[in-house]
Amino acid sequence: MPETAPKVVLPPIPAKRYFTIGEVSELCGVKPHVLRYWEQEFTQLKPVKRRGNRRYYQHHEVLLIRRIRELLYEQGFTISGARNRLDDAAQAVEAPPETVVEKQVEHPSAASTYPQLDVGLLRSELREVLDLLRAH
Repeated sequence: MPETAPKVVLPPIPAKRYFTIGEVSELCGVKPHVLRYWEQEFTQLKPVKRRGNRRYYQHHEVLLIRRIRELLYEQGFTISGARNRLDDAAQAVEAPPETVVEKQVEHPSAASTYPQLDVGLLRSELREVLDLLRAH
């Protein structure tokens, strides 16, 4: 059985909306050129591209990159094996459209189960988005 790399402790992900490729590189322990390569190999990974083709990753993409890193570096999967594992996991989580509609009708107050938003954090995220939009 092949040896896998030891588990690396990664820093916590800050509470913000967008991350540059350099920030994601540090948060995930992966070099920027590897992130760009993974964008070609994993269709789920689609950072927003802005001025000068600068990449801006969202929180869910940082989590996805950490999962890809774990599959490749710690569990020893190949690129295609990791891609298949992610596809299988996505299919297991997805519900048929009829089920989703039924749940929405049966539980109209489901939104109340989400945690309360931090208004200050939301304002700062909106300012970041506004700054990005103004830059264009």
